[in-house]
Amino acid sequence: MRRICLFFSAIVVCMAVQAWVPDVELQQTRQAASRLVLLDNGNVFADFGRAAFGQVEITVRNAMAGDTLRLHLGECCRNGSVDRNPGGSRRYRVITVPLQQGSHTYRPEIPKDARNTSGTAIRMPSSVGEVMPFRYVEVEGGKGEILPADLVRIAVNVPFADDMAYFNSSDSILNAVWELCRYSIKATTFSGYYVDGDRERIPYEADALINQLCHYATDNRYDVARRTFAYLIEHPTWPTEWALQMVLIAWNDYLFTGSTELITRYADDLRARTLMALRDSTTGLISTRHGQTPEVLRSIRRNEPIRDIVDWPHSGTLGLAKGQGGEDDGYVYTDYNTVVNAFHYAAVSRLAHMYDAIGRKAEAKELTAYAREFRRTFCHAFLDKRRGIFIDGIGTDHASLHANMFAAAFGLVPQQYRATVAAHIKSRGMACSVYGAQFLLEALYDLGEPDAALFLMTSQSDRSWMNMIREGSTITMEAWGNKWKPNQDWNHAWGAAPANIIPFRLMGVRPLSPAFEEVEIRPQTGNLEKAECRVPSPKGPITVSISDGQMQVNLPKGVRAKVFLPVDGGRSHQRVRGYVKGEQSWTLKK
Repeated sequence: MRRICLFFSAIVVCMAVQAWVPDVELQQTRQAASRLVLLDNGNVFADFGRAAFGQVEITVRNAMAGDTLRLHLGECCRNGSVDRNPGGSRRYRVITVPLQQGSHTYRPEIPKDARNTSGTAIRMPSSVGEVMPFRYVEVEGGKGEILPADLVRIAVNVPFADDMAYFNSSDSILNAVWELCRYSIKATTFSGYYVDGDRERIPYEADALINQLCHYATDNRYDVARRTFAYLIEHPTWPTEWALQMVLIAWNDYLFTGSTELITRYADDLRARTLMALRDSTTGLISTRHGQTPEVLRSIRRNEPIRDIVDWPHSGTLGLAKGQGGEDDGYVYTDYNTVVNAFHYAAVSRLAHMYDAIGRKAEAKELTAYAREFRRTFCHAFLDKRRGIFIDGIGTDHASLHANMFAAAFGLVPQQYRATVAAHIKSRGMACSVYGAQFLLEALYDLGEPDAALFLMTSQSDRSWMNMIREGSTITMEAWGNKWKPNQDWNHAWGAAPANIIPFRLMGVRPLSPAFEEVEIRPQTGNLEKAECRVPSPKGPITVSISDGQMQVNLPKGVRAKVFLPVDGGRSHQRVRGYVKGEQSWTLKK
């Protein structure tokens, strides 16, 4: 009878490794299972508590020469065993381990997946070796006992300070969502880049943008975003909005770190990726349905034209059956697309600030004037003043969630239409993907709707973060659940929006000037009774707590804050006079 013991330990070993870009630092952590079970068929089932990208190591004692073990590794569990057929891109591997006589430790190679180790996929450095995402291991064969210390998972990720960020509130569901999303950022940095999950292991701009914000919110590490940005400059992907998001990634790097390195090095690339070259002189809007000349494509380093995406997946594509709805809320695609033009405005307005920071003053002034004019053009073209909401594009009266939430997230909603746009957005619910949820939540907080945002983050519907947990994943999924994208994977950090939304929007801690010299603290906690957070910054952690009618802020040296005390859960605010430094507390008005 095998003896089963419960044991948990972790030993961290850091090592510099070489990948596609020099100086990629990866951390390898030895982890023992949190639970071992002897199954009726004699196999030993190990649960490591959460999935991680890694390898497996096993020590076998008193083996006979010629014996073999079969190790079943997987992300999914069914009826107490590793699920051998999880479906979609959920991972399962079986590895046969030939045994030597006596006692030996084995670290079998993970078989390579043809799709994610070829083409433009990011390879693992040879000094680490191939990895796969798994939570469970089932040991089949062998005649000796297996002790807890005999079975080890070696988890791989960039160095990550688990105590750098913190969040806790009076809502246990929100706490669970935060931890799911926080851990997802750590677990998915296994390659040293932001990739789109295990199916492809390819960097995409949209994934990188959300990963970047979430990583900044959970650790003060900025190299992964920069490395991924440099990769995407050379290897851009096909969606229109993704090209525009490169400007937003560069802006976030500058705002959070104060460094102008990316702006200076890629100034002309960034201007090209505003897609100003696609602006139509008649409408004043940009469109991908004309103007994609070879010269324009070369300027954004593309060999093939870009195409509008809005959200993903679309109906009838990549895992969705024919006629099965996609994630774009029935968006009507026209020559002049509201979402694309909203991203264009965001890119141009941010590039103006970046050009100013590197001394290209004349161009900064030009871009500022351009953005101001474009804002008026945008509202004239896409705002249905009779209904007080935005339509999907010129030539349709359909008003999707996306047309409105992106306009709101990028500050394009005139003051007199904020209430009608907010009402329309709330009426649509979670009619977007896990990617779109980033901008939906930003829009709700920017429109002063904290209760609606909190409701979506704590929802237990089948389109929620709790559904990811309920279906068995411990890393955010590519979609809301398996039925929403049957070919999805269970390790897609573009679904981790609450990791940044909670500290930056709900708790309201956001940089106003580069490198956090000046920050804004404007909590919108809604109906939470209490909430507290620790937010990383280059200068040290910022802590905010709200409990029992008191609000407390603690700022590191070199940071000053504009503090806004929440009234009625943050639906309105009262500004604290002057700048706040160090530690202060206030009694909140009811």
